[in-house]
Amino acid sequence: MKNLIQRGKQMTWTNSTGSDVSSGQVVVVGGVVCVASTDIADGETGELATEEVYDLSKATGAITQGASLYWDADGDPVGGTAGSGALTTTSTDNTYAGKAWAAAASGDLLVNIKINA
Repeated sequence: MKNLIQRGKQMTWTNSTGSDVSSGQVVVVGGVVCVASTDIADGETGELATEEVYDLSKATGAITQGASLYWDADGDPVGGTAGSGALTTTSTDNTYAGKAWAAAASGDLLVNIKINA
Protein backbone atom coordinates (compact mmCIF):
# COMPACT_ATOMS: atom_id res chain seq x y z
CA MET A 1 0.00 0.00 0.00
CA LYS A 2 1.38 3.34 -1.02
CA ASN A 3 -0.35 5.23 1.78
CA LEU A 4 0.68 3.00 4.75
CA ILE A 5 2.57 5.15 7.25
CA GLN A 6 3.17 2.58 9.99
CA ARG A 7 1.58 -0.51 11.56
CA GLY A 8 0.12 1.55 14.41
CA LYS A 9 1.64 -0.37 17.30
CA GLN A 10 3.78 2.61 18.28
CA MET A 11 3.08 6.34 18.35
CA THR A 12 5.87 8.91 18.08
CA TRP A 13 5.31 11.51 20.80
CA THR A 14 7.06 14.64 22.02
CA ASN A 15 7.05 14.93 25.81
CA SER A 16 5.81 18.39 26.75
CA THR A 17 4.55 17.41 30.21
CA GLY A 18 7.22 19.30 32.16
CA SER A 19 8.48 16.01 33.63
CA ASP A 20 10.49 13.05 32.41
CA VAL A 21 8.49 9.94 31.51
CA SER A 22 9.84 6.52 32.48
CA SER A 23 9.72 3.39 30.36
CA GLY A 24 6.52 1.52 31.21
CA GLN A 25 4.70 4.64 32.40
CA VAL A 26 1.16 5.32 31.17
CA VAL A 27 0.82 8.33 28.88
CA VAL A 28 -2.58 9.51 27.64
CA VAL A 29 -2.50 11.25 24.25
CA GLY A 30 -5.91 12.71 23.52
CA GLY A 31 -8.17 9.75 24.30
CA VAL A 32 -5.53 7.09 23.60
CA VAL A 33 -3.89 5.29 26.52
CA CYS A 34 -0.27 4.43 25.69
CA VAL A 35 2.74 2.96 27.48
CA ALA A 36 6.18 4.57 27.13
CA SER A 37 8.51 2.16 25.31
CA THR A 38 11.63 3.89 26.65
CA ASP A 39 12.49 6.74 29.01
CA ILE A 40 11.48 10.05 27.39
CA ALA A 41 12.99 13.18 28.85
CA ASP A 42 10.90 16.35 28.97
CA GLY A 43 11.15 18.07 25.59
CA GLU A 44 12.39 14.92 23.84
CA THR A 45 10.61 12.67 21.35
CA GLY A 46 10.12 8.94 21.92
CA GLU A 47 7.89 5.99 21.14
CA LEU A 48 4.69 5.00 22.93
CA ALA A 49 3.12 1.57 22.61
CA THR A 50 -0.54 1.60 21.60
CA GLU A 51 -1.19 -2.18 21.67
CA GLU A 52 -0.25 -5.37 23.51
CA VAL A 53 -0.74 -6.59 27.09
CA TYR A 54 0.95 -4.87 30.04
CA ASP A 55 1.02 -5.16 33.83
CA LEU A 56 -0.15 -1.73 35.03
CA SER A 57 -1.02 -0.20 38.40
CA LYS A 58 -4.59 -0.59 39.58
CA ALA A 59 -6.83 0.98 42.18
CA THR A 60 -8.32 -1.04 45.03
CA GLY A 61 -11.11 -3.30 43.85
CA ALA A 62 -11.45 -6.72 42.26
CA ILE A 63 -11.30 -6.89 38.47
CA THR A 64 -12.77 -9.74 36.44
CA GLN A 65 -11.12 -11.08 33.32
CA GLY A 66 -12.45 -9.24 30.28
CA ALA A 67 -13.68 -6.22 32.25
CA SER A 68 -13.42 -2.79 30.67
CA LEU A 69 -10.71 -0.72 32.35
CA TYR A 70 -10.27 3.03 32.56
CA TRP A 71 -7.25 5.19 33.39
CA ASP A 72 -7.85 7.49 36.35
CA ALA A 73 -5.01 10.01 35.96
CA ASP A 74 -5.16 11.04 39.61
CA GLY A 75 -6.21 7.65 40.98
CA ASP A 76 -4.59 5.92 43.94
CA PRO A 77 -2.69 2.76 42.95
CA VAL A 78 -2.61 -0.12 45.44
CA GLY A 79 0.72 0.18 47.26
CA GLY A 80 1.75 3.22 45.20
CA THR A 81 1.85 6.98 45.48
CA ALA A 82 -1.60 8.48 46.06
CA GLY A 83 -2.83 10.51 43.11
CA SER A 84 -0.26 9.13 40.67
CA GLY A 85 -2.80 7.32 38.47
CA ALA A 86 -4.30 3.85 38.35
CA LEU A 87 -6.58 1.61 36.35
CA THR A 88 -10.14 1.23 37.55
CA THR A 89 -13.45 -0.20 36.37
CA THR A 90 -15.06 3.22 36.92
CA SER A 91 -15.75 4.96 33.63
CA THR A 92 -16.96 8.31 34.96
CA ASP A 93 -14.37 11.07 34.39
CA ASN A 94 -11.74 8.51 33.27
CA THR A 95 -10.20 7.52 29.91
CA TYR A 96 -11.03 4.14 28.39
CA ALA A 97 -7.82 2.08 28.51
CA GLY A 98 -8.66 -1.47 27.35
CA LYS A 99 -9.68 -4.91 28.62
CA ALA A 100 -8.48 -6.89 31.64
CA TRP A 101 -6.52 -9.82 30.21
CA ALA A 102 -6.61 -11.63 33.55
CA ALA A 103 -8.56 -11.25 36.78
CA ALA A 104 -7.02 -9.31 39.66
CA ALA A 105 -7.91 -9.39 43.35
CA SER A 106 -8.79 -6.20 45.22
CA GLY A 107 -5.37 -5.92 46.88
CA ASP A 108 -3.28 -6.81 43.81
CA LEU A 109 -0.83 -4.08 42.80
CA LEU A 110 -1.13 -4.73 39.07
CA VAL A 111 -3.59 -5.95 36.48
CA ASN A 112 -2.89 -7.43 33.03
CA ILE A 113 -4.49 -5.13 30.47
CA LYS A 114 -4.63 -5.26 26.70
CA ILE A 115 -4.49 -1.56 26.02
CA ASN A 116 -6.93 -0.03 23.54
CA ALA A 117 -8.68 -3.37 22.98
